[in-house]
Amino acid sequence: MDGGTVNTLWRRHHPCGLAAPFLLVLLLGGLTFALSHVATACALCLAGRTLTISAQELVYAGRSVLALPEAGGKGFRVVEVIKGEHPPGDAITDTVFRADSTAMRSTKPLLLIRDDAWRWWVNFGPIAAEQAGWLRQLAATKRTTGMNAAEWRDHVAYLLPYLENPEPMVAEIAFAEFASAPYAALRSLKPHLDAAAIRKWSDDPALAARQVLYTLLLGIAGGPQDAERLEKSLEAAWKSKDSTNLGAELAADLELRGQSRVSWIEEKYFVDRNRTVPEIQAALLAMGEQGRADAAIPRWRVIDAYRVFIREHEALAGLVAKDLAEWKCWEFVPKFTAIVHSSGSQLNAYRNGLLYYLVCSRNSEDGMARPLPPNGWLRDPLLYFLVIGATLFAGYSALRLKQR
Repeated sequence: MDGGTVNTLWRRHHPCGLAAPFLLVLLLGGLTFALSHVATACALCLAGRTLTISAQELVYAGRSVLALPEAGGKGFRVVEVIKGEHPPGDAITDTVFRADSTAMRSTKPLLLIRDDAWRWWVNFGPIAAEQAGWLRQLAATKRTTGMNAAEWRDHVAYLLPYLENPEPMVAEIAFAEFASAPYAALRSLKPHLDAAAIRKWSDDPALAARQVLYTLLLGIAGGPQDAERLEKSLEAAWKSKDSTNLGAELAADLELRGQSRVSWIEEKYFVDRNRTVPEIQAALLAMGEQGRADAAIPRWRVIDAYRVFIREHEALAGLVAKDLAEWKCWEFVPKFTAIVHSSGSQLNAYRNGLLYYLVCSRNSEDGMARPLPPNGWLRDPLLYFLVIGATLFAGYSALRLKQR
């Protein structure tokens, strides 16, 4: 859930056409997935995010301006340059994507952004010219994909006063950056959060799209009244099997009540066989975010809960495998190896998580140096990517040579 919009065109002539390079890309993509680092963004926040504009569009793009529509709708007059060079004559006559009739009637300047790889300027909506300085500051910030934990804490602290700013685009940008932030960075704001304001935002139907974020923040900033309210909401959700906003509510409940509620989640969502997969996934998301933060709920307690989940839902074990790999918890290597090798016991949708875990365990310096099972060289997950990809490539190349 980080970064801007990038459009690139890739064309190459090859004696085997485009399919052979595609097979190589497929192979390399599989290896990249297997060896990549886990994203730091809060998965709960990203799940509730509907993006229109974030600071990352300004950071990534080469040019951005504030411009007013010209009379007659035949172009735009630049009133502020946010990033990059001034357009010739401070006028934009090129095509502007999303510049509909409503935009062309705007009395506020429009934020227009263009990158070198884009064919057109893109209209991201109206914003007051007085915000130009703030936009320049955002455009000059570091890409969030490269931020460390301390930089993330500074980033959300800077943007906190802009949540629900009267200027709609300012509020949207602040929300979008919060939605990409790690949960641990949100927790660092606890001394500065206004619980009363967050309650108001959380109850506002007009802000329903932002409810996930505000539920999480209320869990961090709230008190006993919020814990009681969450308990009632969670009981109702459990009875109706409703997974809407469930992950955020469970994470907030854990933040407010601590370890005592982990057993409740284990009983209600991991052991109860009547739970739906979306409910279980929501509970795992909440536990995972708490495990990454390693604060209100210690990571060891989250891993204990994962043991219960894996025992009760072996076929879904891949849902927690990436977390366990991130935390270098390799005790599950024998279990996950057995699941991968068993016939028909693992749903394909969750198999990749187990393969990721097993590959990481074999490439980790502190992983368990366990011998492979009989004929294990054929079963090693890393070799799945190498052997299958190489076989497809070699077979297709041979077929093309015969056709010449």
